[in-house]
Amino acid sequence: MNHTLNLKVDSTRGDFSYTCKIQVKPWYFWNKKGYKSFEVDGHQVEVYWDLRSARFVGSSPEPGSDYYLAMVSDEEVVLLLGDQKKKAYKRMKMRPSIVEALLLVKRESVFAKKSFATKARFDEKRKENDIVVESSTFGNKEPEMWISIDGIVLIHVKNLQWNFRGNQTVMVNKQPVQVFWDVHDWLFSVPGSGPGLFIFKAGPVEVESEKEERVNEGCDSDNGSCASGYYSTLSYAPSESCLVLYAYKLE
Repeated sequence: MNHTLNLKVDSTRGDFSYTCKIQVKPWYFWNKKGYKSFEVDGHQVEVYWDLRSARFVGSSPEPGSDYYLAMVSDEEVVLLLGDQKKKAYKRMKMRPSIVEALLLVKRESVFAKKSFATKARFDEKRKENDIVVESSTFGNKEPEMWISIDGIVLIHVKNLQWNFRGNQTVMVNKQPVQVFWDVHDWLFSVPGSGPGLFIFKAGPVEVESEKEERVNEGCDSDNGSCASGYYSTLSYAPSESCLVLYAYKLE
Protein backbone atom coordinates (compact mmCIF):
# COMPACT_ATOMS: atom_id res chain seq x y z
CA MET A 1 0.00 0.00 0.00
CA ASN A 2 1.25 3.49 -0.85
CA HIS A 3 1.09 6.24 1.77
CA THR A 4 1.42 9.96 1.10
CA LEU A 5 2.05 12.68 3.67
CA ASN A 6 1.29 16.31 2.82
CA LEU A 7 2.77 18.95 5.10
CA LYS A 8 1.32 22.40 4.40
CA VAL A 9 2.79 25.61 5.82
CA ASP A 10 0.84 28.87 5.46
CA SER A 11 2.30 32.35 5.71
CA THR A 12 1.10 34.52 8.59
CA ARG A 13 -0.61 36.86 6.10
CA GLY A 14 -2.39 33.94 4.46
CA ASP A 15 -1.31 34.95 0.95
CA PHE A 16 1.19 32.13 0.44
CA SER A 17 1.46 28.46 1.32
CA TYR A 18 3.96 25.72 0.64
CA THR A 19 3.10 22.03 0.52
CA CYS A 20 5.75 19.41 1.15
CA LYS A 21 4.65 16.06 -0.29
CA ILE A 22 6.28 12.88 0.99
CA GLN A 23 5.45 9.57 -0.68
CA VAL A 24 6.09 6.32 1.14
CA LYS A 25 6.17 3.50 -1.41
CA PRO A 26 6.58 -0.22 -0.68
CA TRP A 27 9.55 -0.70 -3.03
CA TYR A 28 12.65 -1.73 -1.12
CA PHE A 29 14.86 0.80 -2.89
CA TRP A 30 12.57 3.76 -2.19
CA ASN A 31 14.27 6.25 0.12
CA LYS A 32 12.01 6.55 3.17
CA LYS A 33 14.45 8.84 4.94
CA GLY A 34 14.78 12.35 3.62
CA TYR A 35 15.09 16.10 3.96
CA LYS A 36 13.53 19.14 2.27
CA SER A 37 13.91 22.88 2.76
CA PHE A 38 11.86 25.85 1.59
CA GLU A 39 11.17 29.46 2.54
CA VAL A 40 8.01 30.97 4.05
CA ASP A 41 7.75 34.67 4.97
CA GLY A 42 11.51 35.03 4.71
CA HIS A 43 12.13 32.17 7.16
CA GLN A 44 13.95 29.00 6.19
CA VAL A 45 11.87 25.91 6.97
CA GLU A 46 13.43 22.44 7.01
CA VAL A 47 11.63 19.10 7.11
CA TYR A 48 13.31 15.86 8.22
CA TRP A 49 11.74 12.41 8.21
CA ASP A 50 12.63 8.76 8.70
CA LEU A 51 9.91 6.26 7.83
CA ARG A 52 12.15 3.28 7.04
CA SER A 53 10.88 1.21 9.99
CA ALA A 54 7.43 2.80 10.30
CA ARG A 55 4.70 0.40 11.35
CA PHE A 56 1.16 0.91 10.05
CA VAL A 57 -1.58 -0.68 12.16
CA GLY A 58 -4.62 -2.05 10.35
CA SER A 59 -6.14 0.31 7.81
CA SER A 60 -4.94 3.46 9.56
CA PRO A 61 -3.26 5.93 7.18
CA GLU A 62 -0.93 7.06 9.98
CA PRO A 63 2.13 5.15 11.15
CA GLY A 64 1.71 3.84 14.67
CA SER A 65 5.36 3.60 15.75
CA ASP A 66 9.04 3.51 14.77
CA TYR A 67 9.24 6.79 12.86
CA TYR A 68 9.73 10.53 13.16
CA LEU A 69 8.89 13.63 11.16
CA ALA A 70 10.21 17.01 12.22
CA MET A 71 9.94 20.60 11.03
CA VAL A 72 12.58 23.18 11.91
CA SER A 73 12.38 26.98 11.66
CA ASP A 74 14.87 29.53 12.96
CA GLU A 75 16.97 26.65 14.34
CA GLU A 76 14.10 25.46 16.54
CA VAL A 77 12.17 22.20 16.21
CA VAL A 78 8.63 23.59 15.94
CA LEU A 79 6.91 20.28 15.09
CA LEU A 80 7.96 16.73 15.95
CA LEU A 81 5.79 13.69 15.27
CA GLY A 82 6.49 10.04 16.01
CA ASP A 83 8.11 8.04 18.79
CA GLN A 84 11.76 8.30 17.66
CA LYS A 85 12.38 11.75 19.11
CA LYS A 86 15.91 10.97 20.32
CA LYS A 87 16.97 9.90 16.82
CA ALA A 88 15.43 13.05 15.37
CA TYR A 89 17.25 15.43 17.72
CA LYS A 90 20.53 13.56 17.22
CA ARG A 91 20.23 13.95 13.45
CA MET A 92 19.12 17.59 13.39
CA LYS A 93 21.29 18.92 16.23
CA MET A 94 18.65 21.58 16.90
CA ARG A 95 17.05 22.78 20.13
CA PRO A 96 13.37 22.06 20.84
CA SER A 97 10.89 24.91 20.72
CA ILE A 98 9.82 26.39 24.05
CA VAL A 99 6.20 25.98 22.93
CA GLU A 100 4.87 22.55 22.00
CA ALA A 101 2.75 22.15 18.88
CA LEU A 102 -0.96 21.56 19.49
CA LEU A 103 -3.22 19.27 17.49
CA LEU A 104 -6.30 21.31 16.63
CA VAL A 105 -7.97 19.41 13.78
CA LYS A 106 -7.47 15.95 12.33
CA ARG A 107 -9.14 15.24 8.98
CA GLU A 108 -9.60 11.74 7.63
CA SER A 109 -11.38 10.20 4.62
CA VAL A 110 -12.73 6.64 4.83
CA PHE A 111 -14.23 4.59 1.98
CA ALA A 112 -16.61 1.69 2.73
CA LYS A 113 -20.03 0.27 1.91
CA LYS A 114 -21.75 0.70 5.26
CA SER A 115 -19.22 0.54 8.11
CA PHE A 116 -16.61 3.27 8.62
CA ALA A 117 -13.89 2.85 11.25
CA THR A 118 -11.26 5.25 12.55
CA LYS A 119 -9.50 6.26 15.77
CA ALA A 120 -9.28 9.45 17.80
CA ARG A 121 -7.80 10.47 21.13
CA PHE A 122 -10.20 12.53 23.25
CA ASP A 123 -7.91 12.55 26.29
CA GLU A 124 -4.14 12.88 25.93
CA LYS A 125 -3.66 10.79 29.06
CA ARG A 126 -5.52 7.80 27.60
CA LYS A 127 -5.14 5.57 24.58
CA GLU A 128 -6.89 6.24 21.30
CA ASN A 129 -10.60 5.48 21.09
CA ASP A 130 -12.09 3.27 18.36
CA ILE A 131 -14.87 4.96 16.39
CA VAL A 132 -17.26 3.07 14.10
CA VAL A 133 -20.08 4.60 12.04
CA GLU A 134 -22.55 2.08 10.60
CA SER A 135 -25.58 2.75 8.45
CA SER A 136 -28.47 1.03 6.73
CA THR A 137 -29.66 3.20 3.85
CA PHE A 138 -30.74 0.61 1.28
CA GLY A 139 -33.75 -1.68 1.03
CA ASN A 140 -37.33 -1.26 2.18
CA LYS A 141 -36.54 -0.46 5.82
CA GLU A 142 -36.35 3.04 7.21
CA PRO A 143 -32.73 4.27 6.99
CA GLU A 144 -30.83 4.17 10.29
CA MET A 145 -27.37 5.00 11.58
CA TRP A 146 -25.31 3.90 14.57
CA ILE A 147 -22.22 5.59 16.01
CA SER A 148 -20.10 3.48 18.36
CA ILE A 149 -17.07 4.41 20.44
CA ASP A 150 -14.96 1.61 21.91
CA GLY A 151 -17.58 -0.97 20.91
CA ILE A 152 -20.51 0.76 22.63
CA VAL A 153 -23.35 2.24 20.55
CA LEU A 154 -23.73 5.77 21.88
CA ILE A 155 -25.89 7.26 19.12
CA HIS A 156 -28.71 5.54 17.23
CA VAL A 157 -30.42 7.71 14.63
CA LYS A 158 -33.75 6.42 13.34
CA ASN A 159 -35.68 7.90 10.39
CA LEU A 160 -32.41 9.08 8.93
CA GLN A 161 -34.18 10.63 5.95
CA TRP A 162 -35.56 13.25 8.37
CA ASN A 163 -32.61 13.38 10.77
CA PHE A 164 -29.76 13.44 8.26
CA ARG A 165 -28.24 16.43 10.09
CA GLY A 166 -27.86 16.60 13.83
CA ASN A 167 -25.67 16.70 16.89
CA GLN A 168 -25.51 15.04 20.27
CA THR A 169 -23.20 15.06 23.29
CA VAL A 170 -22.08 11.66 24.57
CA MET A 171 -19.88 10.59 27.47
CA VAL A 172 -16.59 8.80 26.76
CA ASN A 173 -14.55 7.78 29.82
CA LYS A 174 -16.63 10.24 31.88
CA GLN A 175 -15.70 13.03 29.47
CA PRO A 176 -18.22 14.84 27.23
CA VAL A 177 -17.70 14.50 23.48
CA GLN A 178 -19.75 16.46 20.97
CA VAL A 179 -20.76 14.57 17.82
CA PHE A 180 -22.06 16.33 14.70
CA TRP A 181 -23.22 14.61 11.52
CA ASP A 182 -24.46 15.52 8.04
CA VAL A 183 -25.29 12.57 5.77
CA HIS A 184 -27.49 14.39 3.26
CA ASP A 185 -25.43 13.16 0.30
CA TRP A 186 -25.84 9.54 1.40
CA LEU A 187 -29.58 9.78 0.95
CA PHE A 188 -30.34 12.42 -1.66
CA SER A 189 -27.37 12.50 -4.05
CA VAL A 190 -25.96 10.15 -6.66
CA PRO A 191 -24.24 7.25 -4.82
CA GLY A 192 -20.57 8.01 -4.28
CA SER A 193 -20.91 11.68 -5.26
CA GLY A 194 -20.48 13.11 -1.78
CA PRO A 195 -19.41 11.95 1.68
CA GLY A 196 -21.13 11.87 5.01
CA LEU A 197 -19.55 14.41 7.33
CA PHE A 198 -18.87 13.66 11.00
CA ILE A 199 -17.18 15.86 13.59
CA PHE A 200 -16.07 14.58 17.00
CA LYS A 201 -14.97 17.24 19.48
CA ALA A 202 -14.00 16.67 23.09
CA GLY A 203 -15.45 19.03 25.66
CA PRO A 204 -18.90 20.23 26.72
CA VAL A 205 -21.18 22.37 24.60
CA GLU A 206 -20.35 26.03 25.07
CA VAL A 207 -23.28 28.04 26.42
CA GLU A 208 -24.10 31.51 25.16
CA SER A 209 -23.01 33.23 28.39
CA GLU A 210 -19.51 31.76 28.04
CA LYS A 211 -19.30 32.90 24.41
CA GLU A 212 -20.32 36.45 25.36
CA GLU A 213 -17.84 36.53 28.23
CA ARG A 214 -14.98 35.52 25.94
CA VAL A 215 -15.99 38.10 23.34
CA ASN A 216 -16.17 40.82 25.98
CA GLU A 217 -12.61 40.03 27.05
CA GLY A 218 -11.47 41.63 23.80
CA CYS A 219 -13.58 44.78 24.31
CA ASP A 220 -12.68 48.09 25.87
CA SER A 221 -15.28 48.68 28.57
CA ASP A 222 -14.84 52.45 28.38
CA ASN A 223 -15.54 53.05 24.71
CA GLY A 224 -17.12 49.72 23.77
CA SER A 225 -14.61 49.03 21.02
CA CYS A 226 -13.64 45.41 20.34
CA ALA A 227 -10.67 43.78 18.69
CA SER A 228 -10.21 40.31 17.29
CA GLY A 229 -8.52 37.99 19.76
CA TYR A 230 -5.30 36.27 18.74
CA TYR A 231 -3.76 33.88 21.23
CA SER A 232 -0.31 32.38 21.29
CA THR A 233 0.08 28.93 22.78
CA LEU A 234 2.01 30.56 25.61
CA SER A 235 -1.08 32.39 26.87
CA TYR A 236 -3.91 30.28 25.50
CA ALA A 237 -3.80 26.54 25.06
CA PRO A 238 -7.07 24.89 24.00
CA SER A 239 -7.10 21.37 25.40
CA GLU A 240 -9.66 19.99 22.97
CA SER A 241 -8.92 18.90 19.43
CA CYS A 242 -11.47 17.59 16.98
CA LEU A 243 -11.71 14.85 14.37
CA VAL A 244 -13.34 15.61 11.02
CA LEU A 245 -14.34 12.40 9.26
CA TYR A 246 -15.42 12.22 5.61
CA ALA A 247 -17.22 8.90 5.03
CA TYR A 248 -17.55 7.96 1.34
CA LYS A 249 -20.05 5.21 0.53
CA LEU A 250 -19.04 2.65 -2.08
CA GLU A 251 -21.66 0.90 -4.19
